[in-house]
Amino acid sequence: MKAKYGNTRGFTLVEIMIVVGIIGLLAAIAIPNFMKSRATSQQNACINNLRQINSAVQQWAMETGQAQGSAPPVLTTDLTPYIQLNSNSSVPDCPAGGTYTIYNVGAVPQVTCSLSSLASNPHILP
Repeated sequence: MKAKYGNTRGFTLVEIMIVVGIIGLLAAIAIPNFMKSRATSQQNACINNLRQINSAVQQWAMETGQAQGSAPPVLTTDLTPYIQLNSNSSVPDCPAGGTYTIYNVGAVPQVTCSLSSLASNPHILP
C-alpha cells in the first residue's frame, strides 16, 4: 500500500512567524497605553486622598477650636475619626508610593504628596 504524504495538516513555519509578529505588534501598542492609564489612575486616587485629608484637617480644626497657623494634626491619630479608613483600618496611602505631609492649620496648600513635583502626572490638588 502506498502512503500519502501530501495530505498532512498543520501550520507552516511562515504562518506561525506571522502570527507571532502580529501578537508582538499588538503587545508593543498595548503595554505603553496600559502603563499610562495606570499612572493616571494612581494620580487620581492620590488626589482624592488629598481632598479627603484636607477636609478632615478642616473638620478637626473646627471641632477642636484650632486657630489659623496652629500646629498640624497627626495624620494617624488625630484625623482617623474624620477619614474613611481603608480595609486595614488605617489612613489610605498614596497608591504610587508617595507620602503625605500636613502643614499648619490654614496653610495653602494644607496637605501635599511627596510626588507633587513629578514632571508628568503630579499629585497636587487642583
